[in-house]
Amino acid sequence: MPEGGSERGVRFWPACAVPQLLVLFGSQTGTAQDEAERLGREARRRRLGCRVQALDSYAVADLIREPLVIFVCATTGQGDPPDNMKNFWRFIFRKSLLSTSLCQMDFAVLGLGDSSYAKFNFVAKKLHRRLLQLGGSALLPPCLGDDQHELGPDAAIDPWLGDLWKKIMGLYPVPLDFPEIPLGVPLPSKFIFQFLQEVPSVGTEGLKLASSDPQRPPSELQPFLAPVITNQRVTGPQHFQDVRLIEFDITDSSISYAAGDVVSIMPSNSETHTQQFCQLLGLDPKQFFMLTPREPGVPHPPGLPQPCTVSHLVSQYLDIASVPRRSFFELLACLSPPGLEREKLLEFSSARGQEELWEYCNRPRRTILEVLCDFPHTAAAIPPDYLLDLIPRIRPRAFSIASSLLAHPGRLQILVAVVQYQTRLKEPRRGLCSSWLASLNPERGPIRVPLWVRPGSLVFPETPDTPIIMVGPGTGVAPFRAAIQERVAHSQTGNFLFFGCRKRDQDFYWQTEWQELEKKGSLTLVTAFSREQEQKVYVQHRLRELGPLVWELLDRHGAHFYLAGNAKYMPADVAEALTSIFQEEGQLSSADAAAYLARLQQTLRFQTETWA
Repeated sequence: MPEGGSERGVRFWPACAVPQLLVLFGSQTGTAQDEAERLGREARRRRLGCRVQALDSYAVADLIREPLVIFVCATTGQGDPPDNMKNFWRFIFRKSLLSTSLCQMDFAVLGLGDSSYAKFNFVAKKLHRRLLQLGGSALLPPCLGDDQHELGPDAAIDPWLGDLWKKIMGLYPVPLDFPEIPLGVPLPSKFIFQFLQEVPSVGTEGLKLASSDPQRPPSELQPFLAPVITNQRVTGPQHFQDVRLIEFDITDSSISYAAGDVVSIMPSNSETHTQQFCQLLGLDPKQFFMLTPREPGVPHPPGLPQPCTVSHLVSQYLDIASVPRRSFFELLACLSPPGLEREKLLEFSSARGQEELWEYCNRPRRTILEVLCDFPHTAAAIPPDYLLDLIPRIRPRAFSIASSLLAHPGRLQILVAVVQYQTRLKEPRRGLCSSWLASLNPERGPIRVPLWVRPGSLVFPETPDTPIIMVGPGTGVAPFRAAIQERVAHSQTGNFLFFGCRKRDQDFYWQTEWQELEKKGSLTLVTAFSREQEQKVYVQHRLRELGPLVWELLDRHGAHFYLAGNAKYMPADVAEALTSIFQEEGQLSSADAAAYLARLQQTLRFQTETWA
């Protein structure tokens, strides 16, 4: 088995003599980090020196000495910065910073967001303005990548990057005798795999992954291995979707949570897919290895034990079930032996091949593993050194917590819709995390799931007399169950829930619980069963029907309005229903109704949590 990948004779201009680019990212789910690393690769191809770092790992005071910086940042929740850039965010908005602080810096901002949210790419827009205020010189207007676009964020990013590199290379030319490294030549791998001949006696995997300090809250680097107590299907047998209520025991952890918080769960690849991947690449799953960075200062991959087995790497770390990005095909083409497979991969990597790549990969949602099966000679030729460059890390999945510790001490519950759908491919598409969670059966023996809790985007009022209106169709109702349980435990009334589903006997989650709370006067429940009559009825229709009540709660009683669920149509439909109510019940003009809704959003009296 090879211990190192070939560098194919690539020569780099000495680092001290080339322009230095700094790429800083703020990433919540990993997408911004992927884009930042893409920028790093493209810079190296152009012979630029480049460092890629998370914003909060960078000494922000050093920005005054940086000549060229690209910021890549996501927007989360209600226009919030990601967790790994919050310290930077606080620093950069200090009023004491001079307007000439960054006068030597050329910069650009690449934003990643979701246009279904009111504060679409808010962080990128605000950061761009702030850098200008501090004297920075913008190379380009900010790029606003959108998850809702049919082609994803790359629809905006690809043309923007083309303009960015033209600008940078014009301002920071490299010597003419060091031309750009062509796409068919691989850059050196980040790490060298050193396979061990003997089984190590210490450092076995898993020991470093669990949170061993009961006083320290679990995190992504040290999750809590929570026992699964129950895993129950809560949709009827005739319902098209398998939805699970899963309960975890968090008694032995230091986890605490409140309504609106989310739990992050790290899934695993199936044993079948792990074995198939190892066979394709000719890897021994039981083989131990150590990783050595090729360049000084490169951090070890987070969450990956040293030493580690190939099986652990593939099952717990490499996201072989994800749909590959164009950068995957670019590197795969470099590693492919001469022949038809390499020609096709080079075509997929080219600008002219993007439409064909979309049809082959993105439209049918073909996975990395399936692509490798389609290119078997290439898969067999992949040097192990390049695995971490080629395949992204499995990212945690976030779920709204559907319970309150006041109602379920020592427990944490989530509501999971198992993702499964058909494309033109024979095999159904399955969500990695939801399918994995659904397969866990605690009745067959103890099962533990790595998880940790972080604040969510929904924040509920602490004042006891503030009413809340919650619109949560389908699994969007999950965070509102936690809020209702919490408020009822504190004897808070004024809880109004608009719940929508298809049929009351198939997917009416927590029906009995809601009805009991109604009898006690703790909840006002309004339902919309879309498939129980000829004309479909949704939550926005119920809002319009109860327009006078909604207006009175918002305008006279200072109610907070919450919306959670699928991002495709529902948020826009609900917003339209609200502006209609404001016009009819509040006698507002169209412009004033829109301004009223905007004020609710700005003051966090209208909050949303949606997903694609």
